[in-house]
Amino acid sequence: MFELAAELKRDCIELADWPLCKVLLLNDSQYPWFILVPRKNGLKEIIDLSEQDQIVFIKESAILSKLIQEVFNPDKLNVAALGNMVAQLHIHHIARFKTDAVWPAPVWGKLPVKPYSNEQIGEIINQFADI
Repeated sequence: MFELAAELKRDCIELADWPLCKVLLLNDSQYPWFILVPRKNGLKEIIDLSEQDQIVFIKESAILSKLIQEVFNPDKLNVAALGNMVAQLHIHHIARFKTDAVWPAPVWGKLPVKPYSNEQIGEIINQFADI
C-alpha cells in the first residue's frame, strides 16, 4: 500500500489522486506550489519508474503545469524534482511572479510559511474543478 512521506503529509494538503500521482498543494499561501507524487513505494528517481509510468508522470506534470498557467497566469513556472530533503520521488510545480517576495531567487527556505485559510483552499479546489 502506498505511503506518502511524512514531510509531505505534514507540509501539504492532498487535493486529488490522478491515475499515477497524488496531487498536493504545499501549505504556503505565498506561492501557488503544487507537488506530484507517484503513488508507488520505494521510488527516489524518475528512472525508478517503469517506462510506461515515466510517460504518465510527465503527462500528469504537463497537465498540472497547464492548469497552473490557466488558473494563476504566472510570470514563470518552476518545475523541479530535487529530493534532497524528501527522498520520495516527487516533482514541484511552483507558480512564480515578478511581484512575489523573493523574486527572482529560489523560494526554498526564504520566508516563514503562511498557511492557507480553509477559504483559500476551497477557492483553489474550485478553480481547478472549473477547468
